[in-house]
Amino acid sequence: MLKIYFGEMDNVLHNVESFFDNQYQYAWLEDPFVRGLIEDVDKSVVESPECIKSPVLRQIPPTRLSGGAKAVILMKYTDRIVNASNCGDNCAKWILKLGENQDITINLNHIMEFDRDNFEIAIINNDKIVHNMAELVDVAIDYL
Repeated sequence: MLKIYFGEMDNVLHNVESFFDNQYQYAWLEDPFVRGLIEDVDKSVVESPECIKSPVLRQIPPTRLSGGAKAVILMKYTDRIVNASNCGDNCAKWILKLGENQDITINLNHIMEFDRDNFEIAIINNDKIVHNMAELVDVAIDYL
């Protein structure tokens, strides 16, 4: 299940770029979920764990992925609480998908637009479950 803590929180990974660049593993880039994420969020294709084909930047290493893609990959492969404010709304559906298959906790300092109105997200701040954007916004404004 996806769990969100709104507002400042201790022990949160804020420097996603640097952490990813120094910790990622080639196996992560062979995962179909990660390949789909990169295709959707960065509009790029993983040709090998060392080479990603970008329509703008041409061939790039994984260290040149967007901060949002890096953040979601770290959510999947580490036990760190990631500051998901590093992500744009284009990462929201991928974060929801992760939460459907594993327990993840993220920190948000803004209201992320989850464009589905049928989800289940646990809000850590108040121990409640929200099911749509109206409920999420109603809770988030109390903490942001």
